[in-house]
Formats: sequence, C-alpha cells, structure tokens
Amino acid sequence: MSTHASVRHSGNVVIVDLSGRITLGEGSGLVRGTIKDLISAGQKNILLNLKDVGYIDSAGLGELVGSYATVSNLGGQIKLLNVDGKVRDLLQVTKLYTVFVTFTDEAEALRSYASAATA
Repeated sequence: MSTHASVRHSGNVVIVDLSGRITLGEGSGLVRGTIKDLISAGQKNILLNLKDVGYIDSAGLGELVGSYATVSNLGGQIKLLNVDGKVRDLLQVTKLYTVFVTFTDEAEALRSYASAATA
C-alpha cells in the first residue's frame, strides 16, 4: 500500500491528511518532504491527520519526531489527529504520547492552535 499526503488549510493551520504506511523509504520520505515544503512556505502550525495510516515503523516514527523538533525550534507546532490502532499502540509503547498533543476531533484540534496563540 503506497503512502499519500494531501494538504488543506484552515486559517493559520495546515492539515496534512496522510494515508497508507509510514515506513522506511517512500512513506517516511513523503512525510519529510511534505513537512519541509510546508516549512519553506512559512507554515509552522501543522496538524497531521493519521486516520488512514495503518502502520508506522521506526523510520516513520523518527520522521514524526524529527519534524516535531524542527517545527518546534521554529516556534511552530505539530499536533496529531485521529491516532488509532497500531499507531496509537506504538505511541503508547514508546511514550511519545507525552511528546505529541493528540486529538480525535478536528475542530477541537484547530481551536487548540488559536488557544496557544493567545496564551
């Protein structure tokens, strides 16, 4: 199953809808390239929608963590939406739930960026 990313905007937040498997090679490279392009375009508030991601390996997880660090160092935020199944289990086992802010509701996730801007 190939990996796909589609980008949409909601105010000052970019939502990246990912699907497929985020693994060494195509999947992790797609995440890296997408985030790099968004940063180059001046986008720093990124919501990764993982609803249709069935699996993430260590390389994919590394890309998420690396992207999180890069965006955070630039004063932005990466948050996760719809983390389910094996992906949720992986974040729990690796304790990355303590790093990433996750949401099950897109509207709530989008509001959280506005709240952070006013805090």
